[in-house]
Amino acid sequence: MKRRLGFLVLSWIVLTMVSCTATSPVSTEKFGQIVAKMDSLARVPVSPINGDSLQKIWLILKKDDFIRKSPALLANVNYQQARLHVMGGQPDSARIAIERALKLIEPVEGNERYKTLIYNGVGNIRSMNAQEREASYYYNKAAAIVMSDRSAKIGPETSSSVLLSAAQSNLLFFQYKLAETMNRAALPLVDSLPAGHVNRQRVLVQMIKTFEAMHQPIDSVAEYLGRLEELHALNPKRYDDSFLYESKIKYFEMGKQIDSMLHYQLLKTGIDEKVYALEPASIPLSNLVVDYSNIAITYILLGQVAKGNMYIGKARLLKQEHPKWIFNDVEIFYRNALIALYESEGRTQDALKELKIVYNFQKEIYQTDNTKAVTEMNALYQLQVKDFSIKSLNERIKINQLEIQQNRLWLAIVGLGAILLATLLFSVYYSFRRKRINQEREKVALQQQLLRTQMEPHFIFNTLSAVQSFVRLGKNEEAIGYLNQFSRLLRSSLELSRENLVPLEQEIETLNNYLSLQQMRFEGAFTFRINQSDDMETDIILLPPMLIQPYVENAILHGVDMERDDGRIEIKLHLDGNILEVIIADSGNCSGLKQEKTHRSLSGTISRERMGLLGKKANVDIKNSAAGGTVVTLSIPVVFG
Repeated sequence: MKRRLGFLVLSWIVLTMVSCTATSPVSTEKFGQIVAKMDSLARVPVSPINGDSLQKIWLILKKDDFIRKSPALLANVNYQQARLHVMGGQPDSARIAIERALKLIEPVEGNERYKTLIYNGVGNIRSMNAQEREASYYYNKAAAIVMSDRSAKIGPETSSSVLLSAAQSNLLFFQYKLAETMNRAALPLVDSLPAGHVNRQRVLVQMIKTFEAMHQPIDSVAEYLGRLEELHALNPKRYDDSFLYESKIKYFEMGKQIDSMLHYQLLKTGIDEKVYALEPASIPLSNLVVDYSNIAITYILLGQVAKGNMYIGKARLLKQEHPKWIFNDVEIFYRNALIALYESEGRTQDALKELKIVYNFQKEIYQTDNTKAVTEMNALYQLQVKDFSIKSLNERIKINQLEIQQNRLWLAIVGLGAILLATLLFSVYYSFRRKRINQEREKVALQQQLLRTQMEPHFIFNTLSAVQSFVRLGKNEEAIGYLNQFSRLLRSSLELSRENLVPLEQEIETLNNYLSLQQMRFEGAFTFRINQSDDMETDIILLPPMLIQPYVENAILHGVDMERDDGRIEIKLHLDGNILEVIIADSGNCSGLKQEKTHRSLSGTISRERMGLLGKKANVDIKNSAAGGTVVTLSIPVVFG
């Protein structure tokens, strides 16, 4: 009807083209980078082509962990989503997004820029939903920030748009002085805007409307009308002439210059007819019905009743073509034109009849507005209660912060004392625990050494027994070769016996020598193989010496049939983290298995005790294989040197 909706949409677009810099101090580099990214993204002009893409980008930002932890940044993301929904014709989605933004930003201290944009955005959404009183409440909240001392942090484009939206809303609710104050505050701001900016025109149009509503002298309007004419002359393609014509209509109506008023009514109507021809929707139709009705009244005032009747006919025709688009306020304009016509023709009864119809329409509008006002006033009351609660909470927070600052010295002293005490206790505990661990390690090392010394005589005894058997049988050359091999093994064993940990490489070499000796002793009754992973660095893997040999010995004595020449001993080495897995498999000997169940060898007992000293991760697992042999799996914790 009026031009409020056009100004509202233009205001939204202007606000979204403004950068969205946070007013709170930039605490981190990432915060600044995200704000800069949001600023750049908010400046991108929105079109049907890129609208969905921009919405997806804001959705990605919304999921960013850093943004989700910042209520102000997250509120801005929701605000930007809301304005994209508005431009995309999705009012419900816009309402949900702007409510989220409002809920996030309300409790936050500072962030005046984001609050200004979001309050103004809430006002726009409420206005689109015909919740004008709530819209006015939020418009004025945004304007209050702009007009405060903090407004220096908000640029002239944003500030002027906010002030003009609030002024327009105040004019609607007859708050003329407040509307004038906000319009005047916007005047110096628009002067710094680029030529052709919509706010340069808007502030002048709203000043003229406000003065006309306040019944100010016509001279007060003349100044602003002159500036508006100059603005249109300098930028004829940037501004809508209908706003200029509407302002001139008001000016000449104030001066009772009916001829001039009619001239601009006809010019404005011509523009509205073109708009209606391109877009036959409810708003262009309503504007045109009002135009025709006003022109009819003007012609009747000038005594040209026939022309007045003609324009009433045009209005009637539009009403008949689109009855669902004609609302009560538009109907009143049409009926007033009929009353003027009937009065000029002396048809008093018809005029009275139409007057009663107008009265009923006005009564219905009043009742509807009254019911709506009660509902909105209740909502406003709830909003004010919520604002008061938030304000009280923020004040309480400030008081608590002051109390904390006053007690900070005592808290620091107590905290420092607690830290010193905790450090002292931890140092005592750590020293005691370290001493205990060292004692345990020494104890384990001594036990390992003792058990190893118990094994060495056993190993030497078995070897000398083998040499004795060669000599008794007159196999002197075999005995000599066996002794040579044994001497190398014994030297290696003596070298290893001095160390608590030896490289796996030396342990493998010792096993090779031992298996070779046993192979000679039993005249090739078995073959053996030691396999290891290709990527295993055996020279840096350290383990207790002579830990694997007893299990290999047991595999030879009890897992190989000495009466046959097809015995096999296979040893596999695999490293899993810091656990060396050793698998010892033999080919099997039924008599040997039976003997193993009834005989507990000294070396086996010692080896199990040594494994037990290596900790919970050490393990020995013995299983029978499907092929008839025995598989022993050793899990040995190792270290790396």
